[in-house]
Amino acid sequence: MSSKIERDHARFNQIIRGKIKKELRRYMTRGELIGKKGKDLVSIPIPQVEIPHFEFETRKLGGVGQGEGEPGTPIGRGDAEPGQGAGETPGDHILEVDLSLEELAKILGEELELPRIEPRGKKNIVNEKERYTGIRQVGPESLRHFKRTYKAALKRQLATGTYDPNHPLVIPIQEDKRYRSWKLTKEPESNAVIFYIMDVSGSMGDEQKEVVRIESFWIDTWLRSQYKGIESRYIIHDAVAREVDSHTFYHTRESGGTIISSAYELCNRLIDAHYNPSEWNIYIFHFSDGDNWYGDTDKCLSILENHLLPKVNLFCYGQVRSFYGSGQFKGEIDEYFADAENVVTSEINSKEGIYDSIKEFLGKGK
Repeated sequence: MSSKIERDHARFNQIIRGKIKKELRRYMTRGELIGKKGKDLVSIPIPQVEIPHFEFETRKLGGVGQGEGEPGTPIGRGDAEPGQGAGETPGDHILEVDLSLEELAKILGEELELPRIEPRGKKNIVNEKERYTGIRQVGPESLRHFKRTYKAALKRQLATGTYDPNHPLVIPIQEDKRYRSWKLTKEPESNAVIFYIMDVSGSMGDEQKEVVRIESFWIDTWLRSQYKGIESRYIIHDAVAREVDSHTFYHTRESGGTIISSAYELCNRLIDAHYNPSEWNIYIFHFSDGDNWYGDTDKCLSILENHLLPKVNLFCYGQVRSFYGSGQFKGEIDEYFADAENVVTSEINSKEGIYDSIKEFLGKGK
């Protein structure tokens, strides 16, 4: 019986995953999913999915009348006036399901057909893990090895002649008890750092920053499923760049001009100071409306070509449409780095463009 319930539950979970995959493009534009993230779970409302349950067949309902009645008196449900009483038409049912970020990343990868990332280099963070590799005679009761304890007690009773085959009762004493023991093992793990860079000048409004916030969440979810150890760094810039925390990154609005090279220079300094390219997988995601101070673009391209691109797995530039931005910077990058394998650009016209943008950014599997 329990195995049948487990099969039904597994089947129901498959239905839910299918619903999420089918509507993933729509879910990816919903900013509230990010707000509900807590303890690595995200709540997703799934419309028109009901938990299976029994229902009575209404067409065969009958009943037993009590007391005297007149011929023609209806038994059971009577005829109600339109608009009065309880309705009988089905309503919309919404079920909220909790998904782990790992499961969400798996659905994202399947639906967008994202290839598994192949980390560059073999260097890594050395992570210490506990592995149960032996047996010892002392330890907590929660780690007691019952089979080993039983065998030790049986051997002792056989050796001392206290074992009775007719009454095969084996009672361990303290010296018979055996416990699992562990040791710390060092395992190398691929590690990565993500640099999120955003233009916060006056031409980038709240709508543009909301697009960046949502897309960054999905990018972060996918990359964290590919690496055991990962760090995130945040850089904002107008005419001057500075490193900030994630909250400041998503909520700052400046009113100055735009000098993109200041952000690239800061990013390069942070890489040189903390992230050896032979040891780290480095990703840069820069979001802007494409506006830049006249004369600064050549400097940006030079920094990218000579300093950043040789060090990073992937440089991604997302150009968010703004009524105030010129939108020229993407074209400059596309033309200058047309043959670069680790440069990807994307034009994000609205929240609906996030889905295609992420597929463009991560579709190379670098």
